[in-house]
Amino acid sequence: MDDKSKPITARFYRLIPGIPNPCRADRSADGMIPMRAYRYCEALTTASGFGWYLYPPINFSLLLEGNEIFWTYEGADGSYPLGGTQFPGFRQFFEDNAPDALKRLAPPFLVASRDPGVVQIWSGYLAWTAPGWGLLSRRPVNIPITKAYEHFEGLLETNSWFGPLFTNIRLTRSNSRIDFHVTQPLFQVQPVLRECYQDRAFEVLEFEDLNHADWERFERTMKPNADNKRRPGHYAVETRKRLHAEAAD
Repeated sequence: MDDKSKPITARFYRLIPGIPNPCRADRSADGMIPMRAYRYCEALTTASGFGWYLYPPINFSLLLEGNEIFWTYEGADGSYPLGGTQFPGFRQFFEDNAPDALKRLAPPFLVASRDPGVVQIWSGYLAWTAPGWGLLSRRPVNIPITKAYEHFEGLLETNSWFGPLFTNIRLTRSNSRIDFHVTQPLFQVQPVLRECYQDRAFEVLEFEDLNHADWERFERTMKPNADNKRRPGHYAVETRKRLHAEAAD
């Protein structure tokens, strides 16, 4: 989204004023990848940097007590039982600015599921993707997360479904406050071609099915690993050179 010469794959529409921007995911996994892996493991850094981070729109906390969830936020007077709640002040803002027929359709910020401990969290954005593309919503890649909750992954048909961009989490720690901060990625979305997640045909081959060309490809991949004099990170260097050459064409 930074290079205006490139076709746009995804658009994020901010509905809540002033909330953090989505940003391109960080190849260092927000600084969490060890330096050696960052320098030499291209597969790891590429996966970490694939997609965009979405952040909490406000500093807030959740608390699971038995089957009941409570929530609070920065500046609140206390904690509140969570059923479904709007972002503070957003309902009035939405009603003041949305088309007349849509004023009652303000998306909720937090919704407690009927399943114990499950909460849907809205990023404050709507999302659109180019024809043929969807968005995979998942936990931030390669960033260690608290053991207090876990993410559900989901694929959104954002080229036809134009709605709130959210994530679902399951709280796994009881009787202890779980904090969410606007500076820490809440979830990551990755653009995926629809053809990649439709029911595609695949096949499984056996050892004897490898032909001469297959063995040559295998040798090109594996032989450098047996060379004790090879420089570290040869895969990373070769991959970056190839991608740079392809981008220049």
